[in-house]
Amino acid sequence: MALDRKALLEPARCAVVTSELQNGVLGPAPLFPELAAVARGRIGAMVRVVDAARAAGVPVVHATVCRRADARGANTNAGVFGAALKRARSAGFEDLLPGSAAAAVIDEIGLRDTDIELPRYHGLGPMYDSGLAAVLRNLGVRTVVPVGVSVNVAITNLVMDAVNAGFDVVLPRDAVAGVPAAYAESVIDNTLSLLALVTSSSEVARIWSPSSPGVRPQESATPPQPPS
Repeated sequence: MALDRKALLEPARCAVVTSELQNGVLGPAPLFPELAAVARGRIGAMVRVVDAARAAGVPVVHATVCRRADARGANTNAGVFGAALKRARSAGFEDLLPGSAAAAVIDEIGLRDTDIELPRYHGLGPMYDSGLAAVLRNLGVRTVVPVGVSVNVAITNLVMDAVNAGFDVVLPRDAVAGVPAAYAESVIDNTLSLLALVTSSSEVARIWSPSSPGVRPQESATPPQPPS
């Protein structure tokens, strides 16, 4: 990769993209319980990246997934779609309906006024035909920092689509999750490391720390008061 780690993570060129960090994915009644069990142990690292981004003025974009109550417009051409729909229609589970608690971003991450949420109703990942690439370009972004789930599908899809779209990618490996966990680590080591600069949430937070040279803390949203 042409740029070094610190240059790639220059706040002015970065955005964090969270993938499917929603109550219906990681909450008490997740659509894929095995994935949720692994991913919950990594929420702390995900929060570390998002908090550091906000403090450094790095945009945070939440790529969420939703489905209409009648499932119109949703994919049906792969097994993962059918499995998610079947689980969502089962007793004790809540579908990712637009505006529902299940579709909302988990409380640990939250949705700030400065964040952007881009729900999608189709597809395997957050970049393809979702408007995400255009939004990132409009923000002046050159480096995408993904966090969330899953390495099995959406995170890998996001990394590949981001690279195809001309973005650099920095992947904090402890802030993404997949199942089985050992398989996800193997995918990172043997595939994603060829496409992205793989690092840790602590390293990203360190580079984005206000004490790091070149980082300007996020300015207060409160406008200056006129003199009395």
